[in-house]
Amino acid sequence: MIEFYWPTSQGEWMAWSSAAVTILFGLMCLFAPRLSFRILRLQTLPDHPEAISEARATMAGFYLGIGLCAVLFAQPLIYLALGAGWAFTAFGRIISMLSDRGVTLFNFVSVAIEAALAALPLLYGLGLV
Repeated sequence: MIEFYWPTSQGEWMAWSSAAVTILFGLMCLFAPRLSFRILRLQTLPDHPEAISEARATMAGFYLGIGLCAVLFAQPLIYLALGAGWAFTAFGRIISMLSDRGVTLFNFVSVAIEAALAALPLLYGLGLV
């Protein structure tokens, strides 16, 4: 029988917390896509309602998929995938800040959050914590 595995070490709790936040982001994108777009400062065009499906499908699907797999299977390699995903998200935002005149308070806060969400599972997955 499959049982839910609760983290037992500080490193596991760090990685698990990052996965839990990722799941929360995914649930918000799935059930409140317009709010998610407002928070992310994105706007859809009225004549393109299919744009909302991007939040529900692409964004929510990835966040929920990797977050749930990390929480349910609790394997270091899955936590590494979660951390790598967040690390490349932060990297992409930094590139945008440097190339697209995106140096704003919102981007600084976002890159700090993304870097933290990347560091937590990466430190555990690499055996550093």
